[in-house]
Amino acid sequence: MHVVHVIANNSSVPYLNWFAERLHNYPNVKFSFIVMYPEKPHLIDEMKVFGCDAYWVKFDSSKRKTGMITSFFKLYKLFKWLKPDVVNAHLFDDSLPALLAARFARIKKRVIRKQDTAFHWYFKPMWVWADRFNNVNSTDIIAISKDSEKFLLEKEKAPARKIRMIHNGIPIRAFTNQVDADKKMLIEKYGLQGKIVLGTIARYIEWKGYKYIIEAAKAITLKYKNVKFLFVGNGEQQQELEDLVNKYGLSEYIVFTQWVDRKHIPSLYGIMDVYVHAAVMEPFGFVLVEAMANGVPIVTSKTGVAADALKHKETCYFTEDKDPKGIAEGVAWMLENPSERDAMRDKTKKLASDLFSVEKMLDEHIKVYRGE
Repeated sequence: MHVVHVIANNSSVPYLNWFAERLHNYPNVKFSFIVMYPEKPHLIDEMKVFGCDAYWVKFDSSKRKTGMITSFFKLYKLFKWLKPDVVNAHLFDDSLPALLAARFARIKKRVIRKQDTAFHWYFKPMWVWADRFNNVNSTDIIAISKDSEKFLLEKEKAPARKIRMIHNGIPIRAFTNQVDADKKMLIEKYGLQGKIVLGTIARYIEWKGYKYIIEAAKAITLKYKNVKFLFVGNGEQQQELEDLVNKYGLSEYIVFTQWVDRKHIPSLYGIMDVYVHAAVMEPFGFVLVEAMANGVPIVTSKTGVAADALKHKETCYFTEDKDPKGIAEGVAWMLENPSERDAMRDKTKKLASDLFSVEKMLDEHIKVYRGE
């Protein structure tokens, strides 16, 4: 069985690398990869290590419409040449041209993994029709959480018979490899000595809910003077968020770190006292699984993987969407109930191991490709 994965707007995709690394467990399955990106992506060379073929289709998301039309014809030619049994798209920009091209190329199994469920519904409604069109062109739709599945059924009107819910997964051991020297370096770099560290790892974009954390920080810092927020990411909303921090006089409490080197991420979780997640309609939330695997107590909106796996005041503290007051109350509960907070650590580690391994994620995908 030959499966071609198509991914747009990413030079390298960790979980596709994890898939390729584990393909030796499936001797009758071959993966190839097509990357839609403005310049030659790192994934091309990365896949050589695993013996997988990878191809580059030049695509600039800033010229989305013309880029998709050009990509459609290139993808069609590739599919006719490669003759795969399955085409698996992952994000909207790759799904629209890839699924249509695969249909024209008469690929019988056309899978879409809805990694960005609901983005258009909330932020770019003029493209909702195209999300539904992707559902028509697919034979199988992978929802990545119960929230995502519910949205697909109720909002996108996707046929229930096409939908399979498969959680994302991570390589647990690699993502929990904390290093004492790295933790010391991070504490010194961000001035965290003696601080209560409240961390968030996400792009600086609207749906990640940073502004609600900043609003909550006004109340939190009035009560707890020794807290420090780490905002780890980058993105188009950074200046707006920094202006809001300055407006509220919170610059001594909030650090915009930009992205931290991937090898330091487990140690970054290791220095956090509480992980704060305020996303609105998060399709999944990889960072929540990473925080769980590292035993970081979590305050989160009830969305994505959090809604699927966690329980209020047992393995997390739940807040409502867009709820600064609830976030502040959640942080206070965590800090004032240390025994309950610490009891969460082992519980969430076990949940992450049981539910969210990349091995389980890959195995469930193979079952979809085989029609099981």
